Amino acid sequence: MAAGETLYLKLERNVETQKEDIRLSDLGKLVCADREILVRAKTLRICSFRKEKQGRCIVSVMKIVEELKKLWPSLEIQNLGETEVVVERVKAEQKKGVWLWMKTAFVCLICFFGPAFTIMAFHNDIGIGDVFARIYEMTTGRPSDGITILEISYSIGLAAGIILFFNHIGGRRITRDPTPIEVEMRIYEDQVNNALVETADREGEMIDAS
Repeated sequence: MAAGETLYLKLERNVETQKEDIRLSDLGKLVCADREILVRAKTLRICSFRKEKQGRCIVSVMKIVEELKKLWPSLEIQNLGETEVVVERVKAEQKKGVWLWMKTAFVCLICFFGPAFTIMAFHNDIGIGDVFARIYEMTTGRPSDGITILEISYSIGLAAGIILFFNHIGGRRITRDPTPIEVEMRIYEDQVNNALVETADREGEMIDAS
């Protein structure tokens, strides 16, 4: 009996799993006063990864409501989360090897030399060396030898600004706020998920109510 009972769903936007059969509990959180309904709803199979190369599927909340209504026609369902869930099947975690360390080192080199080249090219475009030399000569009356208090202060300030901007010193955070990179990554993830949902809907590949 489900008359008067309410099942609350809070679906996630993106779910990663190693399972072949996807249950409702894998897609988010469920709350219901009726313990029996809650247990059965959590184990309700929504979709399956049967093909070896199938790595992603998009599940609509309407499909979930349809399956729940088959079991409990009078059950009230309230979705407090997302309306579509991107389910991705991931492989089991592999042991770290030489190839992984090589890729990490390669990315670190790109992240170091790329911004360094950009900063040097920008400084060369605006002629910052000439600017510092001119300011030093105007304030002290002596010609600059290329390494003065201006260059030293600017280098220290540039490094401190980068550290403060990215909110990290080594592996430690300076504040509890998310870093600019983390914010941009979240925005990028949201855009990717929205694109996947829209593409699946247009191509008729979304797992939706019949």
